Amino acid sequence: MRPFPQATLWVALVAALNAAGPARADLSLSQEIGANGLAATEVRLAALAAPTPEETFALAGVRFLHVVEVALQTQAREGIYDASGVIPFARLALQAPHREGPMRPEAMADLLKAANAGLDAARAPLDSLPPDADFGLEIALGDLWFDIDGDDARAPEESLYDILGPELLGWRWSERDPAAPIPTVRFDAADAHWLRAYTHLLGGVTDVILAYDPTDGYRRVLESHAAFENLSPLPPPDPENYNFLTGFGATVDSVAPLFWALRQEPDRDRLLSAHGHFLAMIADNRLFWQAVALETDDDGEWLPNDRQKAALGIDLPQGTGERWLAVLADAEALLKGEKLVPYWRLGPEAGVNIGKLFTDPRPVDFVGWIQGADALPYLEKGPLVSGESWAGFERMLSGNSLMMALYLN
Repeated sequence: MRPFPQATLWVALVAALNAAGPARADLSLSQEIGANGLAATEVRLAALAAPTPEETFALAGVRFLHVVEVALQTQAREGIYDASGVIPFARLALQAPHREGPMRPEAMADLLKAANAGLDAARAPLDSLPPDADFGLEIALGDLWFDIDGDDARAPEESLYDILGPELLGWRWSERDPAAPIPTVRFDAADAHWLRAYTHLLGGVTDVILAYDPTDGYRRVLESHAAFENLSPLPPPDPENYNFLTGFGATVDSVAPLFWALRQEPDRDRLLSAHGHFLAMIADNRLFWQAVALETDDDGEWLPNDRQKAALGIDLPQGTGERWLAVLADAEALLKGEKLVPYWRLGPEAGVNIGKLFTDPRPVDFVGWIQGADALPYLEKGPLVSGESWAGFERMLSGNSLMMALYLN
């Protein structure tokens, strides 16, 4: 399972769900998006002089979803396609880029910078919500769409549900009942913490990638491709007959720029920003689970407590929140350097300080890290993280732990 395609999938879906709130007495926000699109809806919400909590929350959701829409538009315009599945927003719904010819080397970094700024803009309304905000917002997934081609008109292939459904459900998508109604989800004030946490999660991931800018790596890939064409190019890929060489080559071309990028001197400010985002994500998760634990209703829940059901039909075992908070406690201890990661050349009294990778970053050479010479600046004595919390989380979810981790963020 590829982690970040799923991550971007959940981000897009939740952004859509959160973008709910009345536009007029006779037109819900989801209907407004269906009729006018995300960009126009965002303009209207942003212009409100005294928005209600519902409208403030809706603005955050629409902006979040618009981040995904802009990324899809950029993929089509620039020919971006990340076969490795590592980079958020770079492999959402476009199985084949629309652009003719190779992408610009700077295109991936430009996409991530725009997404990073968009995530900050989406978070701003959430930060302004009062602590005692109370609301309930419904949205029908069938109303939502991405204007991928930028023509301000909805096409059948631009439906959010159809774009994200196959990535979300995998093989189960083909076994669903096509006649079943598309879900409607009701969001409340607790979910503001969830959405804010996700903006921090993806903000941190994009900051890490931008700290090791992959632009030069993509330039090397493009230049080498030109040289291969002059020497003796492979036959073009046949969509009806899988060719190992072309399939493997696409994966190598996606992964190589990331390896080359890690060898560069990183942007320390970007990594410090990422470190802050990840810690804030954990803090917002705690606030979410504290708030959702107090809920007594059971009405179209996005992420339920033990007494509720998820509107999307995803079953969460009893105690999911408690188990997930234990995983996040370990992650926080690693980010703060209070616990260490085991290293293969050390015994149980020392390990890798993950926090220093953000506060004292250096170029990463995998040979040096495997042998140990390059790992030395980050090795120190201290208690090791046990992995018991994650193992318990995995056992509880019976093999679906990665997907659920991205759902819970």
